[in-house]
Amino acid sequence: MLRNPLLLTALGLTSVVALWGVFDTESLARLAQAQVAQQFRSRAWFIMLMTSLVVVTVLTLAFSRFGAIRLGRDDERPEFSTLSWLTMLFAAGMGVGLLFYGAAEPLTHYQLVSGRAESDLAASYALVTTIFNWGLHAWSIYAITALVIAYFSYRKGRPGLVSSPIRYTFRRGRWVGALAWVADLLAIYAIAIGLAGSLAIGVFQVEGGLGHLFGITGDWVRYLVFGALCLAFLAPLTLDLGRGMALLSNLAMAIALGLMVYLLLVGPTHYLMNGVVDTLGAYLSGVVQQGFATYPFFGKAFQDWFHGWTLNYMVWWIAWAPFVGVFVARISRGRTIREFVFGVVLVPTLFSLLWFGVFGGTGFYALLREGLPLLEVVRERPEDTTFFVLEALPLAWLTGSASMIAAFLFLVTSVVSAAYVLAMFSTSGDEDPPVRVKLAWGVLLALLGLAMLLADDVTTVRAIIALGAMAFVFILPLLVVALLKTLMREERR
Repeated sequence: MLRNPLLLTALGLTSVVALWGVFDTESLARLAQAQVAQQFRSRAWFIMLMTSLVVVTVLTLAFSRFGAIRLGRDDERPEFSTLSWLTMLFAAGMGVGLLFYGAAEPLTHYQLVSGRAESDLAASYALVTTIFNWGLHAWSIYAITALVIAYFSYRKGRPGLVSSPIRYTFRRGRWVGALAWVADLLAIYAIAIGLAGSLAIGVFQVEGGLGHLFGITGDWVRYLVFGALCLAFLAPLTLDLGRGMALLSNLAMAIALGLMVYLLLVGPTHYLMNGVVDTLGAYLSGVVQQGFATYPFFGKAFQDWFHGWTLNYMVWWIAWAPFVGVFVARISRGRTIREFVFGVVLVPTLFSLLWFGVFGGTGFYALLREGLPLLEVVRERPEDTTFFVLEALPLAWLTGSASMIAAFLFLVTSVVSAAYVLAMFSTSGDEDPPVRVKLAWGVLLALLGLAMLLADDVTTVRAIIALGAMAFVFILPLLVVALLKTLMREERR
């Protein structure tokens, strides 16, 4: 460990942020909010242009002559069946964020838009905006990162690192070594901050459920949940529990799917399905325009909303991309690029549409048809929104408890997986990193999560995530260029 400059630098950099957040939370929050606001004002055009071009690139590759290239040897075939592969993809993409924002995000967008349009149009636009934030753009960012890692790892025999495409493609430049090293460092930093933010949001979710369902409230509840979570994810880091973690992830996924199906069947089914189909049409007809929208002619309130949601999400997906990319690349070995894109981009996007259509549609039904005071809940305690929505249906105590359990399980599996990926990245791609390195990252993720909890505000947590991933925004286009250049070289040979 002492002879690894990348590991020492990454641990040092994240430790500084973690300790800063623990001992002076307010100044970290102020810095994050100010810097992110400045970066979004100056780079909104670049972020939206870059992420939309990523969507175009991924879909073009699928339908081009490169679509037949395998992520592995030419005679290699997939390790997993298509059904198992898609199930694992859902598990990778389905996290505590969907449980937290399933109803809260559409209702939040509705609050802004309802002052500019009729309630029915405002609800439709709110759902479309939510799907945009979680749809093609999010999964294309994941897909291009996973595709780069899988292509250079399994077809070119390079380590599964962000730096590998840079070293392989731009071999002759003197700057290559330094840039590759920085790319790995920024990937590690973005993963650590992004995962810690999701950890805090998950704790807020479980805390909200305990308060809403069982009346257990107080700051001590939050830290009790956090302590239990730390115990749950630190112990597995000392063992080889790959199958165990997969089992927990699949269990969390099954609970989440069960919740969605329950809402769809027990709730106003025709209302929800009408909303899903309506949102699909509106999303497909407007995704291109929205993909390049930066709203320069709107007022400050609208600009702040755009920066705090859509731009923040684009950067959040970039923060998670190296982490999710390693997992998706691993399970996609042997598939063609065309199969890969259809499975990683289109199928999860349709699932996200159904998820938010069901949860968001149930929220709008409770708000617009039954008059429940959900907007006040979203403004004051967004972490309680899901439980208020579930309360509109029978067996609310059971579905609410299931939601908390799923959130907790997703957090445990995500942190254990992230600690493994961080250890692998910081040890030159070692697929069996030392236990002490995994534990070091586990402890640091816990400290970072504690710093996020002390911020005591979801908006601040999102700003810290965006600040952590901002520099990696400039690495992603470089990875795309490396992939395209190498694909064309391979074709010429």
